[in-house]
Amino acid sequence: MYSVLLAIIYIAFISLGLPDSLIGSAWPVMHHDLNVPVSYAGAITMTISLGTILSSVFSDRLTKKLGTGLVTAISVLMTAIALVGFSISHQFISLLFWAIPYGLGAGAVDAALNNYVALHYASRHMSWLHCFWGVGAAISPYIMSHFLMQTNSWQSGYRAVGVIQLILTIVLFVTLPLWKKQKHGKEVSQQNTQQLRLSDVLQLPNISFLLIAFFSYQAVEQTTGLWASSFLVQAKNIDPDIAARFASFFFLGITLGRFISGFIADYLGDKQMIRLGIAILMVGILMLMIPGVTTTIALAGLITIGLGCAPIYPSIIHATPANFGAENSQAVIGIQMAAAYIGTTFMPPLFGLLARYFSISLYPFYLLFFTLAMFITSEQLNQKKSLL
Repeated sequence: MYSVLLAIIYIAFISLGLPDSLIGSAWPVMHHDLNVPVSYAGAITMTISLGTILSSVFSDRLTKKLGTGLVTAISVLMTAIALVGFSISHQFISLLFWAIPYGLGAGAVDAALNNYVALHYASRHMSWLHCFWGVGAAISPYIMSHFLMQTNSWQSGYRAVGVIQLILTIVLFVTLPLWKKQKHGKEVSQQNTQQLRLSDVLQLPNISFLLIAFFSYQAVEQTTGLWASSFLVQAKNIDPDIAARFASFFFLGITLGRFISGFIADYLGDKQMIRLGIAILMVGILMLMIPGVTTTIALAGLITIGLGCAPIYPSIIHATPANFGAENSQAVIGIQMAAAYIGTTFMPPLFGLLARYFSISLYPFYLLFFTLAMFITSEQLNQKKSLL
């Protein structure tokens, strides 16, 4: 039962990643079809993120009431319905409407699953599970690229991913009984802990450094994924269908990096994994800054950025129960997710405005700013912890 449940969790992490890279890979074509400026992609991601922030904040209450398994199944169903809604949309306002259930579903499942894994599995599994998120995020741009080339229809790409999500939803509902048993067949009881209010979480020692670091990380990852195709098309003069494929290499870098991280995470520890990731991330960003950079170097830079992002997210999450206590971890991870999605909500759209009114060539400098912010706050957190 234990092994089967672990396999189901891996499948669930694939479902988390599948929709995340669709907008970025399809937007160079979508904004022309919808007759809206390129910066409007930020409005869609902002709507999605507002839903994820809301559901993340309430994830502690939802998970303790319904259980991790049911929250996961319902959340994936909501994202599947939203993707099908995207596939039948022909106006920008329709995409904003379907972005609401997308965001609400994504936030709840993200917080619930991450806390469950942080509590019950070793650090290597956190890395490998997030590697499977990268599998989903890397597959979907290829699906979108295929439909853009074969049918010139981004709606068909969304429809295909929506069907995959519906299949995963069925699997999750069928296997709900597995969540009720642990490794030795014992019933898993919900922790009898008091639900923390938002004000309680924000008063925990050093929480501000953690939230800023998580905010900055998500700003880097989501801005990279959303604007990679547009950067390649507008700054590097690459065809949209090729750029959509190239953008997927960022997510392939995350996937490969998290696979490798799984073998060393238990040895290096979360702190060193975060430092290693930030160092690699800076190298990738600097590769994009080289004047007159070739297509090959730009592609290598995106892969390197992905490799750098790889260990940071799972390492921060996995350390949460140890840093703030298992009894507080669901509430803290929920607020962590909310902080991350605030970064997702405002920072990629902000770059869209900068690209519109100044230049999309600011892309790597924007990423570097938040990478430095993440490094400074994570190091401050480490120093404060060492004094405790």
